[in-house]
Amino acid sequence: MSTQQIRIAVWFDSQCPLCIREIALMRRLDWFKRVDFIDIYTTQTCPLEPQLLLQRFHVQEINGPIISGAAAFAALWRQLPLLRPIGELARIPTVLKVLEWAYIKFLAYRPKLQRLLSS
Repeated sequence: MSTQQIRIAVWFDSQCPLCIREIALMRRLDWFKRVDFIDIYTTQTCPLEPQLLLQRFHVQEINGPIISGAAAFAALWRQLPLLRPIGELARIPTVLKVLEWAYIKFLAYRPKLQRLLSS
């Protein structure tokens, strides 16, 4: 993958059935190959402790800070043509706060969803 095209790095858990499905979808939507999807179990370098990366969704835009949660999803969506409008909408602070609230609620149900998908 050309490093000139990559605009964002996404760390994901390849041992999570929910994450695998979600990343597969995002890869299909990455029409212009702007996203570097990094499996935290196979990478040689992690910017954060792997345990921290497992707790929330993390991304890093090129030359930017590492961000997590709803802000990370919004940054990823802005790189995917089909989801870009939602990512741009999330630049509005109130929208991002609502998305973060929903993400935190989702995190409480994530273990149940992971168990369901691994059955």
